Amino acid sequence: MYWITAIIKPFKLDEVREALAETGVHGMTVTEVKGFGRQHGHTELYRGAEYVVDFLPKLKIEVAVSDTQLDRVIEAIAGAARTGKVGDGKIFVRPLEQAIRIRTQEVDDDAL
Repeated sequence: MYWITAIIKPFKLDEVREALAETGVHGMTVTEVKGFGRQHGHTELYRGAEYVVDFLPKLKIEVAVSDTQLDRVIEAIAGAARTGKVGDGKIFVRPLEQAIRIRTQEVDDDAL
């Protein structure tokens, strides 16, 4: 099993959610986050004053997947989140040792 964390642009959430549903992913966690990478933020004007926005709004999607789903899920996220511009985000993949469904006590792939 694997734990996938993806950082994406907020307006891409619906496309990513639909792409994940097509791969058989039944649940995910979405968190509003702020950060920057190669974008380094940008400059904005507010009431005539210029200021720098260092941290840009992003969404963090977290999902647990089985070994057999891994490649399809990565492709689905990358394809749906891609705009071709700087700041599209990142996908991080980590091994997941164990998953337990609290209600039924199912473990590992059965818990996903």
